[in-house]
Amino acid sequence: MTEELFDDIQDDELEDDGGQLYEHFRLVVDKGQEPERIDKYLFVRMQHSSRNRIQKAADAGFIHVNGRPVKSNYKVRPADTITLMLHQPPHDNTIVAEDIPLDIVYEDGDLMVVNKPAGLVVHPGAGNFHGTLINAVAWHLRDMASFDPNDPEVGLVHRIDKDTSGLLVVAKTPEAKTNLGLQFFNKTTHRSYNALVWGNLTEDEGRIEGNIARDPRDRLRMKVFAPDSGIGKSAVTHYRVLERFGYTTLVECVLETGRTHQIRAHMKHIGHPLFGDERYGGTEILRGQRSSSYKAFIQNCFKVCPRQALHAKTLGFVHPRTGRQMDFTSEWPDDMRQLIDKWRKFISGATNVNP
Repeated sequence: MTEELFDDIQDDELEDDGGQLYEHFRLVVDKGQEPERIDKYLFVRMQHSSRNRIQKAADAGFIHVNGRPVKSNYKVRPADTITLMLHQPPHDNTIVAEDIPLDIVYEDGDLMVVNKPAGLVVHPGAGNFHGTLINAVAWHLRDMASFDPNDPEVGLVHRIDKDTSGLLVVAKTPEAKTNLGLQFFNKTTHRSYNALVWGNLTEDEGRIEGNIARDPRDRLRMKVFAPDSGIGKSAVTHYRVLERFGYTTLVECVLETGRTHQIRAHMKHIGHPLFGDERYGGTEILRGQRSSSYKAFIQNCFKVCPRQALHAKTLGFVHPRTGRQMDFTSEWPDDMRQLIDKWRKFISGATNVNP
């Protein structure tokens, strides 16, 4: 059980269908514990889980104390045994090696830089327990006795979304992961992304600042809050216009921070969702003409690149052992290249574009 277990539970799983229940979590209350509501007690101990979802789980009969279901207002007592019972059996989260092709940009004894294709999940999680990037890394390094893919002290240093393509660095040793992790924490790494966004940005460059937290109305989406709101984690994105297509714009985004869905949420926040980003409204025709030919053009663009048009293009860091600056660049994958080409042809042939 991790602190994020409740985040991996879908809302429909918090509905009682009367079926068999399986234990997912067990906790024995300290002998010196003062009486306290169970939802509050668990919320403090599961910092990445909302109190609302804990309450839902309790009120649906999934949180048991000493073998009996309790409501969210139950007050825990010393030596109580708290269990979380769910309909689905617990999944074995052991990472196994799987023979999945990898596009390795660079590799040495300390690390490897991988160019991830769109559609590949980086790490096993709810709904994606196999076929991930880290399963592929485990296969590639299967003969390296010192590399254990289940050891959190090695492996992925940072992540990108399933449908985002581009560069990632993987640490082979604990020393490399610690060093690289500090570089990311101290914001001394350099990461830039290319994105096609809806609309014609007013300025050629800009800075977006706003805290990012899970959207209370949609747990699969992130939302931007004011920097002084006290909600979420601070996030800063810098953008620069690379090319304008009237109804869409190709931009470079440079991250100061690395929050979940940061570019996707920030661009949505300023009114320019990523093209093709279904989660943030980018699969609607947000700019352009009403003609049937234009609508057909957009639908064809969605077919060419059926994902958010976002690519992690550059990655720079200091090598953890040699101290040498390492900088990598990756080309757009075919789907994004074809998408940009289509927009270039469209704008070159357009006679009337009113963004």
